[in-house]
Amino acid sequence: MFTIETAATAAYVVAALLFILALAGLSRHETSRAGNSFGIAGMAVALLATIALALARHIEPLGLGLLVGAMVIGAAIGLWRAKVVEMTGMPELIALLHSFVGLAAVLVGWNGYLHVEGDATGAEAMQLGTEGMLGIHSAEVVIGVFIGAVTFTGSIVANLKLSARIKSAPMMLPGKNVLNVGALVVFAALTVWFVIDPQLWLLIVVTVLALLLGWHLVASIGGGDMPVVVSMLNSYSGWAAAASGFLLSNDLLIVTGALVGSSGAYLSYIMCKAMNRSFISVIAGGFGIEAGPADDKDYGTHREIDADSAADLLASAHSVIITPGYGMAVAQAQYGVADLTRKLRDRGVNVRFGIHPVAGRLPGHMNVLLAEAKVPYDIVLEMDEINDDFSDTDVVLVIGANDTVNPAASEDPSSPIAGMPVLTVWNANNVIVFKRSMASGYAGVQNPLFFRENTQMLFGDAKDRVDAINAALSESVSAGH
Repeated sequence: MFTIETAATAAYVVAALLFILALAGLSRHETSRAGNSFGIAGMAVALLATIALALARHIEPLGLGLLVGAMVIGAAIGLWRAKVVEMTGMPELIALLHSFVGLAAVLVGWNGYLHVEGDATGAEAMQLGTEGMLGIHSAEVVIGVFIGAVTFTGSIVANLKLSARIKSAPMMLPGKNVLNVGALVVFAALTVWFVIDPQLWLLIVVTVLALLLGWHLVASIGGGDMPVVVSMLNSYSGWAAAASGFLLSNDLLIVTGALVGSSGAYLSYIMCKAMNRSFISVIAGGFGIEAGPADDKDYGTHREIDADSAADLLASAHSVIITPGYGMAVAQAQYGVADLTRKLRDRGVNVRFGIHPVAGRLPGHMNVLLAEAKVPYDIVLEMDEINDDFSDTDVVLVIGANDTVNPAASEDPSSPIAGMPVLTVWNANNVIVFKRSMASGYAGVQNPLFFRENTQMLFGDAKDRVDAINAALSESVSAGH
């Protein structure tokens, strides 16, 4: 028999399939736009099915008004933020969105406690008790609250670090790893206690413990690991959503949360592999710790170059590789870089891009910027695809990158980033580094690349410097060179 409940279940299945298609589409540049559309369609189907289900269950007018009001306000805020956010602000915006998911999971968990464990004589508590499911519900409550609270404060700290409201250097409390492990042990003990005897004060203690753990967990992670942190929090937010799905008996929320949680976990694994790091070492901090004597080394003096000389060097090159970093995003130089790419390719120069997996503050950050500037997909290559080609390259342009092109990672065992796979740009004949100053990168580690004999520094705003090179190339074309 056809009912609203069966229709809603069918709609949830369709939405889940659309979310899976969204993940598949977002895995490639060429299909990312379609993947985004699938995700939007899936969420629209899920929302409509949820509203229809609420109406079928005769939701009170006040409840319906709150539901519609929340959707309208949320949609308005989301559209506004999407319209005004710059690509450079996308990492911290994503971190902030993760915090909303965590907070929602905490509120759902507390609501579950108040309606069941906190109302022992209520219908829901009596029914779960009769079915022998009360203990499972209590476990769902405390686990959902814990994951949600860790995600909430952890994401807030990530947002503050990414937006430079607090320092990116890790907070180094004595015995920080012991504190983290100890918090998990206490949580496990409190969970057992809560399942046996659910009391309000236990849930309060778990909530406070999780909020503190989330804050400390991310605050103690160094700035160089922030791409991993973002993907890690993405995974946490998924598991928080799945926990909420169990409490609300919502299959779609469980499936969606599991998709986000597992994909975020796999992305974290990929990021860690790209940095030659274990997930445990990231959680324990690392990159971003103030370097010791290695940073005080005398690497010699650097050489400088101006835009006109850089243009001459590029014009005479046969092969050019561009390795962008967060500095390109900050300067919004991607459009000038795309224009430079077109000019050089029109001259017959083989131009390609080398993208490090953790370039920027977000996985895929550079790929999105270049796609936005209409750089052809086929010349944007990953680190593993292009690293062997630097030795046959005439000129490498390092635009706003630092830690991802640092030779100390492979040559200095004492470096904080030792062992991290990097783009081997120093093997090229000439390297031009676009930077505002000689300051160290986000991980707080000096880069000996800047002092190499085949490296020249082009100081200033990346956008201005790229525009100056483009102007010089245009003049040389007009002059018939």
